[in-house]
Amino acid sequence: MTTAATPLFPASEARARTGRRAADRPRWERPALAGLLFATAALLLWDLGSSGYANSFYSAAVQAGSESWKAFFFGSSDAGNSITVDKPPAALWPMMLSVRLFGLGSWQILVPQALMGVGTTAVLYAAVRRQFGPGAALLSGAAFALTPVAALMFRFNNPDALLTLLLTVTVYCVLRALDGARTNWLVWAGVAVGFAFLTKTLQAFVILPPLALLYAVCAPTRLRRRLGQLLLAGLAMVAAGGWWVAIVELWPASSRPYIGGSQNDSFLELTLGYNGLGRINGNESGSVGGGARTGTAAAYGLPEGGPGGGAGGGGWGQTGFDRLFSGNIGGQISWLLPAALVLLVAGLVVTWRARRATDSLDGMARAAFLAWGGSLLITAIVFSYMQGIFHEYYTVALAPFVAALIGMGVAVLWEERGTAAAAIALSGTLALTAVWSYVLLGRATGYLPWLRWAVLVGGLLAAAALPFAARAGRRMLPAVAALGVAAALAGPLAYCLTTVSTGHTGSIVTAGPAVAGGRGGPGGMMGGFRAGAGEMPRGGPGGQGGQGTQDGQPGGGRPNGVQQDGSQQGGGQPGGGQPGGALPQGGTPPGQGVAGGRGGMRAGGGPGGAGGLLNGAQVGAEAKAALTTDADAYTWAAAAIGSQNAASYQLASGAPVMAIGGFNGSDPSPTLEQFKRYVREGKIHWFIGQGGTTGTTGGPGTTEGGARGGGAGGGTSSEIESWVKAGFKASTVGGATFYDLTAPTA
Repeated sequence: MTTAATPLFPASEARARTGRRAADRPRWERPALAGLLFATAALLLWDLGSSGYANSFYSAAVQAGSESWKAFFFGSSDAGNSITVDKPPAALWPMMLSVRLFGLGSWQILVPQALMGVGTTAVLYAAVRRQFGPGAALLSGAAFALTPVAALMFRFNNPDALLTLLLTVTVYCVLRALDGARTNWLVWAGVAVGFAFLTKTLQAFVILPPLALLYAVCAPTRLRRRLGQLLLAGLAMVAAGGWWVAIVELWPASSRPYIGGSQNDSFLELTLGYNGLGRINGNESGSVGGGARTGTAAAYGLPEGGPGGGAGGGGWGQTGFDRLFSGNIGGQISWLLPAALVLLVAGLVVTWRARRATDSLDGMARAAFLAWGGSLLITAIVFSYMQGIFHEYYTVALAPFVAALIGMGVAVLWEERGTAAAAIALSGTLALTAVWSYVLLGRATGYLPWLRWAVLVGGLLAAAALPFAARAGRRMLPAVAALGVAAALAGPLAYCLTTVSTGHTGSIVTAGPAVAGGRGGPGGMMGGFRAGAGEMPRGGPGGQGGQGTQDGQPGGGRPNGVQQDGSQQGGGQPGGGQPGGALPQGGTPPGQGVAGGRGGMRAGGGPGGAGGLLNGAQVGAEAKAALTTDADAYTWAAAAIGSQNAASYQLASGAPVMAIGGFNGSDPSPTLEQFKRYVREGKIHWFIGQGGTTGTTGGPGTTEGGARGGGAGGGTSSEIESWVKAGFKASTVGGATFYDLTAPTA
């Protein structure tokens, strides 16, 4: 074991030894690594229950999978297996197992996600340490853990958490394979990509081109063997990701749930369309926009092609090279992104003298820059120019790539700091980071103004002193370096602390404080109102609502008079709501009860509605009692249009609720004839309508009078609702309209 004097960023030969022999670990490394992982876990687990069921769309599927193994396998939205979520189920499986073991609750759902964040930090540390030493690995791990969007998504139940972990594992395995052209590690990389496909379909393949090209060119073995190894890895990827697809496609459609998000009950169609190429070109059949001003899009009052409009953005914010730096997206991921790009170039310049093969001292270092840098660039390009659905939280996939380049780049320049070029590059990168942090902190009006100036002044001072610190004595250099690191990470740390101290619910969530001029998500548009554009206060009427519980649903914290039982004594904070143009997250106007979520519109997702496209419904004690009465006698206690709406009633009652039309209400499932058959067979007790007794517009995706537009589903949802209204008596239950399907009017 080395002494305590082992350098933080070892030079090339020491770096190679340190990466390959555990005996070379400095004494401080294990405690430092333990501290990093403990701090990451503490950050991600802090007040985790404040988000309640988080995205109820996925939480309902988790509940269903904990009760039915068939729902577990397919990823069904309900235990009756009427329809699946619009993603493969791999991301749901860890949460489903947790709920099976420990029962249904916020912590049981979200702890597996938090542990994935800790795991990603550990894998990233291991990957960077092998070639660049423990100091670089610690810096990379800290940079990742303090990425605001990572602090958000590893405390949330969307598939992006598992996807990010698997992408990090993939790069790690490829780098291990390059170090000696080892087939087994390349095969494991293929397995990781296969399971990433079962997490979020084609997004898993985005980083494949640069990684495959890197191995084909740089692996230290003959070309024929390289190509054979890549073929084996491809077969492993197909096997790991294709077994589930093959079973689903071969399973008789009549005995499995409908494939949510598709228009023809086909997972392959879902993969290539709505979740695949449609995300690139914006032609997403069955989505909110769906490429046409019909159904759900028309009911929102949205422009053709999707909500929100935007030059070159297909309705999901403006596209372009600056997309990841602009509006609210910048505060999610771009704090260290400019520095990562600069350090990528610097690292390649320093290591370019290495031979093509990766058996030289600097060859593996260069391969690492190409692997992480290539993954960053191709993912950033796709995110910047994709025309389809794009949300700010997608950028969590970039977090490990950015963090790795930060640690590696700083290590390489630190080794070369005796040269003028390296010293200038290191100082310039630090100055650039400080200035950019100053800009990002300034986008959130009134947010910690002192921090903005402290970051700028501290960062510029450290950048100016860094080239001269080495000559000023050994004590001066560590002090200047510490000041620089603190200035670079202070801004994202503040955003992370703001993120973990606030509960997040609904379909669209963002990290940090409210920011004006957001460009991510559906253009800041909802029901004809553009947040931040002068038509409506950001966050909607009433501002930021509380996060309380509602009749058995776990909720978040209880600010603004929200009681433990979910009741509310006062209005929300004015001017709250989701930042950056995201749709409101289910807050309520003053005096309306609260179902959780940040934002100012009613929990139903629209003024006066009982439920909505992006947020769940309010579920009172009366509605819960109606759903649980004789629930075991029915396959579905109720049916409701839209998955978020159905999920709220299912989570509140614990009984299966059919989601008619899937997430967007536009899937042709069930058909009218299928629904009529279910009613005749006595499988559904209630139908929950879209409006209350006032007859006003329902939630998003509904037409005037409460009937939801059918969208690409050919009006299936509207047909079912019209048939129910014509044949069954309505009654108001807990503010929503319930139709008893066992008591026809004629």
